[in-house]
Amino acid sequence: MNSVSSQNARVLSGMRPTGRLHLGHYHGVLKNWLELQHEYECFFFVADWHALTTHYEDPSIIPESSREMVIDWLAAGINPGSATIFVQSRVPEHAELHLLLSMITPLGWLERVPTYKDQQEKLKEHDLSTYGFLGYPLLQSADILIYKAGRVPVGEDQVAHVELTREVARRFNHVYGREPGFEEKAEAAKKKMGKKNAKLFDSLKRRYQEQGDQEALGVARALLDGQGNITLADRERLFGFLEGGGRVILPEPQALLTKASKMPGLDGQKMSKSYNNTIALRDDPAEVEKALRTMPTDPARVRRNDPGDPEKCPVWQFHQVYSNDEVRDWVQEGCRSAGIGCLECKRPVIDGVLAELVPIQERAKEYEAQPDLVRSIMNEGCERARDVARETIDEVRHAMSLVML
Repeated sequence: MNSVSSQNARVLSGMRPTGRLHLGHYHGVLKNWLELQHEYECFFFVADWHALTTHYEDPSIIPESSREMVIDWLAAGINPGSATIFVQSRVPEHAELHLLLSMITPLGWLERVPTYKDQQEKLKEHDLSTYGFLGYPLLQSADILIYKAGRVPVGEDQVAHVELTREVARRFNHVYGREPGFEEKAEAAKKKMGKKNAKLFDSLKRRYQEQGDQEALGVARALLDGQGNITLADRERLFGFLEGGGRVILPEPQALLTKASKMPGLDGQKMSKSYNNTIALRDDPAEVEKALRTMPTDPARVRRNDPGDPEKCPVWQFHQVYSNDEVRDWVQEGCRSAGIGCLECKRPVIDGVLAELVPIQERAKEYEAQPDLVRSIMNEGCERARDVARETIDEVRHAMSLVML
């Protein structure tokens, strides 16, 4: 298995531009991003090309939807000083790497991605008999590999996409990683580590390759990660040399499993715009309160003195997110004994949601009033992202002999 240097353990994640975001996005994605931006070098992108894979017939809404979505990212607390925020289509290296990877990716690999047939069933109203739709998992792979991202936050349903990316990277490295003079270059890189470290590297390499010693492999990887006097290219050569392969040009990423969002919609289903059951992050507080006050409850509670069952009530799912144990115990007792009414039960949820939205909405107003600032943040993020992407695409071109003679 190809290693990922700790110096390149970047996180890559993106969202299709859907316009203003709701609480489902906040609890399912953004809260996770808020933590990751302080732990990793994060790249968060607007996946506008991915939007075209299923909604290519009306792209006019993409620019405004992208801007509104980025405002919500910033309002939620994504810090452009800690994370790189950019737009996919502004970094054309994504498309070039996608094209080059398509030359070596078997068609069957794309057809077997679980979401391929699943999405065709769910989106029957769209014509999805296009290469763009078939190839979107490979575009996702290009999104990840162009930044040599070591970690990709995904839910369990997206793990197959990361595994495809790993297979593509493995195949690419196998086909193109054996550069001319690879072993000589690896030996030269090893000498730069100094005699003591070079000797230790050789010992660990033998233990792994001859005895299958996984502990030796881990120690050797850590040794390479700690070498500040060798270049990134040399480090990647030594990773490949260690594992008996070629140079690791495109490191294999790891899926960073995220917890499934507990945020339900107003009707108890998954919160989704298509179900019309959302609370947007920038909804007016009065609208939010009205939506929560009128959301359905346990149908068994027709009258105030009818006992109910919280497990059958959508409001209880909101309590799971916004209430502490004491309040949840109060709800369980009060609902089952008809000691509290449904409006009383909803009050802590209303207060919790409104309190969560206040700082987000205050920051959103500041960004709404400064469109030039938002544009500047996106422009700077695109420039930073493209600088990194250019480095990777240059390596890929060289490995594939796509260089000027």
